[in-house]
Amino acid sequence: MMETKRLVMVAVGGQGNLLASSVLGEAARLAGVPMRMSEIHGMAQRGGVVESALIFGNAHSTIISDGDADVLMGFEPAETLRALAKCNRNSVAITNLAPLMPFTVNIGQGVYPDLNKLQELIRSKTARLIAFNATALAREAGNVLSVNMVLLGALTQTAVLPLTVDNVKAAMQRKTKPAFLEANLNAFDLGFAAAQNA
Repeated sequence: MMETKRLVMVAVGGQGNLLASSVLGEAARLAGVPMRMSEIHGMAQRGGVVESALIFGNAHSTIISDGDADVLMGFEPAETLRALAKCNRNSVAITNLAPLMPFTVNIGQGVYPDLNKLQELIRSKTARLIAFNATALAREAGNVLSVNMVLLGALTQTAVLPLTVDNVKAAMQRKTKPAFLEANLNAFDLGFAAAQNA
């Protein structure tokens, strides 16, 4: 019987978490691992929050309750913090540290959390925090939009999910446009290395 692993992914609309979900789904299929997925969309097209729940292994529900996530992957630091309740002491949290300032902060109606405090808080509630500037690595890989692939690299490095590097890279080849494949594979490798060093 395969152990069930639960991943919560949070992003701001347009950050590519739907493609990341699609790549993970394909990787699971290639690995012969059952996977169920559900997505909660905010106003995705307007920079709202998109949350995906992916469950690997034999599970009947696609709901991940508070405290049940094995991994939390955040494309944006404040959104990672907001989803922290999904984690427990054994969870691994992965977050991009490049903020996307919400509209309220930009117009002076809100305050963005301090990134050091944010990391301390996440670290205090999880087993491991992998936090780095995934946006800078995506740019270095040749496509600023490949933040999702940088984060998939970091996720694969943790070995929490029953997916190998080969599974994920093969899925990327099937799911990403040929023009972006090289940059995406570079982004994956940079994210993998960043997680090793985190």
